[in-house]
Amino acid sequence: MDNQDISRRNLLKGGSATLAGLTVLQVAGPTELFGHTDGDVIPWLDQPAPNPFPENGGNMLVWEALDSWHTPTHNFFFVDHFGIPRDLDDVAWRVDIGGLVARPVSLTMADLKALPRHEVDFTLECSGNTGTGLDFFIGGVGNARWAGTRLAPLLYQAGVLHEGIEVVFWGLDRGTSTIRDNSGIVSAGRTGTTLPDADGGLDLTITEQFARSMSVEEALNRNNLLCYEMNGEPLPREHGFPVRLIAPGWYGVANVKWLTRIEVLDHRYAGRFMARDYVSIREEQRNGETVWTFTTVNHERLKSAPAKVTRRNNRYTVMGAAWGAQIAAVQVQIDDGPWMAARLDSREARRFAWRFWTFDWGTPPSGEHRIRSRAFEIGGSVQPAPDDPFLASRRTFWESNGQITRRVKIS
Repeated sequence: MDNQDISRRNLLKGGSATLAGLTVLQVAGPTELFGHTDGDVIPWLDQPAPNPFPENGGNMLVWEALDSWHTPTHNFFFVDHFGIPRDLDDVAWRVDIGGLVARPVSLTMADLKALPRHEVDFTLECSGNTGTGLDFFIGGVGNARWAGTRLAPLLYQAGVLHEGIEVVFWGLDRGTSTIRDNSGIVSAGRTGTTLPDADGGLDLTITEQFARSMSVEEALNRNNLLCYEMNGEPLPREHGFPVRLIAPGWYGVANVKWLTRIEVLDHRYAGRFMARDYVSIREEQRNGETVWTFTTVNHERLKSAPAKVTRRNNRYTVMGAAWGAQIAAVQVQIDDGPWMAARLDSREARRFAWRFWTFDWGTPPSGEHRIRSRAFEIGGSVQPAPDDPFLASRRTFWESNGQITRRVKIS
């Protein structure tokens, strides 16, 4: 299957800022994070391509401008699938918990805010960020302090029944989807269908509400929040106002925005964004035969990226970030040289938040150079190389966490 066919049709299209024509930037960065407060930024040679889908997202991270551990809300990337809903009213808003529960619950925003408030620092990344073939989409990541009330006590209050195995989170956003039906039982006269084509199939057009699911056990994780604040302020509309799910450690798509309903089911949910889109497809060889596997995008993967190169007093420093797990170490490789240790920032590590790192490059020779980083998590896992067999077998762009190489020219 051609990855481009999937990506151009169903991509959660993010915006991407470019630095066309840029030569040198002045940068200010917090001392405790990047080690100094001034310097010149040398822009990367491999700037992202223009965003072909600006109507579906924006505020992509400009890596050279990274200087804040918490990404400012107005600079935080966002993606939507069916557009931002209209008539978002926090006074009238309700979040219902139903399905296979003993005591259905309906909560107003006032109810949610009256419950114990909790915060979590969480680096949210789109699962298509830096995906192969998406040369415009390299800034779909940001770190924020999210606040709200824990989900687990509300599920306990509702009383999940024994037969309940899956929890579905429904957003207010909805749009049309076309589904291929080859069963031969869909009536050609039904609204939204077309006449059969040569292979006897039918296209059924439906209106589908955005939804994602996880197991009951995963939903009961104490870190999950019904979130109504971002960086100390009410959620902006593009980030899910008035309430969204924040599931730390999961890719962005699982963190459902404009949350209206939570439903417990006795079966796996197989909506568009679980079973058709956001599915990683891999080609594997087993006993000499090709086998295709399909897995739903879920938890974030260990990742790092060089953010920028700075020059100060004729010495150069590489700066970057690592996330997707609890970071133990980061290494940097220049061109085809050895891997060398970077210095992690002095901020106390947060379980779900990125860590900044720096590498003293010294006085490199003039010319073009390639810079690559790899992260290590505390359990010992290492961020894989791009040609790692597990990554190389992937035929879709989701969950791309291979080592990232950037190019820079030193004058």
